[in-house]
Amino acid sequence: MNRMFTWAEALRIIVLLTVCFLIVMPIAAAVLGGFKTNGELRVSPFGIPEVWRFEFYGEILASRQFWVYLGNSFFISLMTVVLTLLLGSMCAFAFAQTQFFGSRFLFGYLLLGLMFPVAAAIMPLFLTVRDLGLLDTSWGVILPQVAFGLAFSIMFFRTFFKEMPAELFDAARVDGCSYTRFFFTFTLPLSTPILATIAVFVFVQSWNNYLLPLIMLNDREGYTWTLGAMDFRGEYAAEWNRTLAFVSATLAPAVVFFLAAQKYIVAGLTGGAVKG
Repeated sequence: MNRMFTWAEALRIIVLLTVCFLIVMPIAAAVLGGFKTNGELRVSPFGIPEVWRFEFYGEILASRQFWVYLGNSFFISLMTVVLTLLLGSMCAFAFAQTQFFGSRFLFGYLLLGLMFPVAAAIMPLFLTVRDLGLLDTSWGVILPQVAFGLAFSIMFFRTFFKEMPAELFDAARVDGCSYTRFFFTFTLPLSTPILATIAVFVFVQSWNNYLLPLIMLNDREGYTWTLGAMDFRGEYAAEWNRTLAFVSATLAPAVVFFLAAQKYIVAGLTGGAVKG
């Protein structure tokens, strides 16, 4: 049976289409910009290229340095995701399944990290990384990213773990299952939605991070793609077509990672972020 759209539904569709347009348009302009000359970019930055020039993408993909930057970014992002998921889930499991003196205070203290901007800690962070001998290494970027991502991951993991049936742990404890074995054997396999959700957010944030690599990395061979984009500025004028081609090519892994895990994201958010 056909029915007419209400004004509320029509307004919602208009808002969603507007938001979608505002998100897709800059990405489409960046991708198309890699097929244009600099002159055409100035005249028609959002238009379809008159002549599709594939040489700019070809130069990027054929460059050894491009794959070095991509490999560095992938290693840093992957290790950040692995450590954040492992440490965040273990801490959250302790907060969700055990009661100890000061647990509420400690959990609230950890959540303060959500309100602490990375930029405010750059100077002491730089000095700490330097004193640890991790300056100009990938771990000098990975470990701070993990530290700043733990508050977010612990909050989501804890609410998800609290909603797991207590009877499951009681039955495992009767059979002599320890906390550690229960965590790795039962909790993590049942937490696929929230694991995928947090992994996507952490991966994308790490992949697009510019400030920490800029401060911690000096060797060009250790640059991430966000720093590598500076190679295409040109000596006297910015070569925006090559820069846009480089950015479009490096965004592809993050998009693929998001699309591969998107079916878990809604389940993870609705399953673990409702009750506190």
